[in-house]
Amino acid sequence: MSGRTGSATEARTGAPAPPARLLVLRALGLGDLLAGVPALRALRRAHPRHELVLAAPAALAPVAEASGAVDRLLPASAPSRAVPRTLDWTGPPPDVAVDLHGNGPPSHRLLQALRPPRLLAFAHPGTPDIAGPVWYAGEHERDRWCRLLRWYGIDADPTDLLLPRPPTASPAPGAVVLHPGAGSPARCWPVERYAAVATALRARGRRVVVTGGAAEDDLVARLAKRASLPDTDVFAGGLPLARLSALVAGARAVVSGDTGIAHLAVAHATPTVTLFGPVPPSQWGPPALPRHTALWHGPPGDPHGDRPGPALLRITPDEVLHALTRLPEGSTP
Repeated sequence: MSGRTGSATEARTGAPAPPARLLVLRALGLGDLLAGVPALRALRRAHPRHELVLAAPAALAPVAEASGAVDRLLPASAPSRAVPRTLDWTGPPPDVAVDLHGNGPPSHRLLQALRPPRLLAFAHPGTPDIAGPVWYAGEHERDRWCRLLRWYGIDADPTDLLLPRPPTASPAPGAVVLHPGAGSPARCWPVERYAAVATALRARGRRVVVTGGAAEDDLVARLAKRASLPDTDVFAGGLPLARLSALVAGARAVVSGDTGIAHLAVAHATPTVTLFGPVPPSQWGPPALPRHTALWHGPPGDPHGDRPGPALLRITPDEVLHALTRLPEGSTP
């Protein structure tokens, strides 16, 4: 990632001009960043000579770079999707600040503390000096941030979300990737159902691999044992993002709950079967394309519950297997 600089001051004085800087706050997870890629690209097009700085977790730097929109990542994160207490910002205030983190007011105030001349954000009663658009709770995440920018006169296309193919080869080309984990137990389909899907796919001659985050080794091990998967097809411990991207980009399909790997598969045009519950696909689902299937039976529930949501439990292994058979062959670029 490299910065962009202006040249007017340099032409007048011979000294390098300080770059105009645009700071975007989205200190959330992988799926959140991928859902924000259309908005980031819209900001890049609207401010081609600004250095675009993204405040986000350091581990997401490869995705930020692959988006083609970000010049520099400013490491920032907080537990449980909270707003970071501070940003390690140095130098003059950003010329433009954009809140893609939430609807405020904590995220608004974090950016206001940097004293940017212009702040783009949703309106909130707690920060009445920001005259932004109204926040709609049930809006799709990609549409939400594009609508924010359009309110400020910046054209944004929510379908502009694909990433380039990773430069490294997949460790399991053509496999069906199963990812049993998610951000909360409420969004985790039972392991025994994933195992039933894996067993049926292997009986049909498909290679099946399982992945999990750094804190999901037990979940991955239980699935691998139930499905009798060889060690070579078990990717535990949280793959580095570059290797995970290569695995997903080269997969036949990705089966998971509503979590980051589902959004990564969408970004790489890999076919998906995504199991939704308690949050509906109308808020976080994939684009309406033949290569993506969103399974959902409703009703909405608590996404932070300590057990799988009732809507998620209505999805059966046979339903997942049927969805996989309907995916178009050879749809992965």
